[in-house]
Amino acid sequence: MTPDLPLTLYVDRACPLCAREVRWLERSADPARLQLVDISAVDFSTEGLGRDLPQLRRRLHARSASGAWLTGVDATYWSWRLAGHGRWAAPLGWRPLRPLLLLGYQLFAVLRPHLEWLPHPDGARRCTATQCDVTQNPSPSAGKPENHR
Repeated sequence: MTPDLPLTLYVDRACPLCAREVRWLERSADPARLQLVDISAVDFSTEGLGRDLPQLRRRLHARSASGAWLTGVDATYWSWRLAGHGRWAAPLGWRPLRPLLLLGYQLFAVLRPHLEWLPHPDGARRCTATQCDVTQNPSPSAGKPENHR
């Protein structure tokens, strides 16, 4: 059953792999159908969600306009479809593959916190054991000595 729209996808832009997918979704998503909320943003609050931040970080969550929650593979499937990537989403909905997809997602969810070594698409400094700094790169001339000729 199609979720009530808009679907709100709770994403972690501090995660390098996740940030790539978020950019891919942003390029094609219609905000009337799919809204992306960054759970790593300083001003993000879980108030009124019925979920806490550790829950949101453990697996991908999406919430329909009616308040129904989708997680993991289901959240991915619907966010991709609603962003116009139905061809890529289709295999996620194939029943014979579902047990394998769920197992694969569980493995990814366990490994995801250990992927901070991957380069972040915005070139941000990497995460430490306790937090991520996702500030934008300085300008290309920042940090270079001035040429006084």
